[in-house]
Amino acid sequence: MNYYKKCVLCPRKCGVDRSTAAGYCGMSDKLYAARASLHMWEEPCISGGSGSGTVFFTGCGLGCVYCQNGEIAKGRIGFEITADRLAEIFLEQQERGANNINLVTPTHYVPHIIEALDKARGLNIPILYNCGGYESVETLKMLDGYIDIYMPDFKYIAGAAAKRYSNAADYPETAMAALAEMVRQTGKCVFGADGIMRSGTLVRHLVLPSHIENSKKAVEYLYKTYGNDIYMSIMSQYTPMERVKAYPEINRRVTREEYDEVIDFAADIGVENAFVQEGGAAEESFIPIFDGEGILVMDKPVEK
Repeated sequence: MNYYKKCVLCPRKCGVDRSTAAGYCGMSDKLYAARASLHMWEEPCISGGSGSGTVFFTGCGLGCVYCQNGEIAKGRIGFEITADRLAEIFLEQQERGANNINLVTPTHYVPHIIEALDKARGLNIPILYNCGGYESVETLKMLDGYIDIYMPDFKYIAGAAAKRYSNAADYPETAMAALAEMVRQTGKCVFGADGIMRSGTLVRHLVLPSHIENSKKAVEYLYKTYGNDIYMSIMSQYTPMERVKAYPEINRRVTREEYDEVIDFAADIGVENAFVQEGGAAEESFIPIFDGEGILVMDKPVEK
């Protein structure tokens, strides 16, 4: 089946024939990636001491106004590769000592990724699906048995904020359904003796300035729904990018007081399985250079 012919891989369900035009994600039916490297800046149970084997894919079906990886999310940077080459990249990351294969923004390439995983003989480290949380349950079911760790965002509990910043008013209910499917597939979190995550679901929530109640309600939903079956990562690293000048309420960093209020709330309701960020995370957050490192250039970079 050609899933790109009338694409409904993401919840946008744009129905575009990606062999002749770009989908909502900005991409055709070809596979593009911008960087493959060991990433040391994920959560400790993901990066550890040797790094997470990230593969940054080009394009995105969500398109948040505050995205730190905007150049690749908009499809402006990336290099065309085949599923065969992607399989080789997975094995190269394993040879570098990666703790896992970290698929970053992979939704619109799921058929290519499944093909590559089928071809990557000898790959024996966990496969991690790193996404914005805006996922189709039908597409996630295609991945059942392929993904060991899901690491979605859970950005919004309110549709108004989701609409304003991600043009996705249905984000809350869509992400809730997707998360339920992820947890169904992975079960409770499992860690090795070295503290590295082997399987399970780790949910990230980025605290946005001026939206503390959104963060509290998001954390509360996650804890009341999944308890200690999942881990959370409550992040303070929000960095205002150029596009957010049009959104003055988020055109600043999160204050220490705002972040501490969310963390205190999480502790008060009983959250224990959570990663938090200490002061300076926003200044220190690492945005990779998307120069094609680790990616074989087949023909040419993305042309826009």
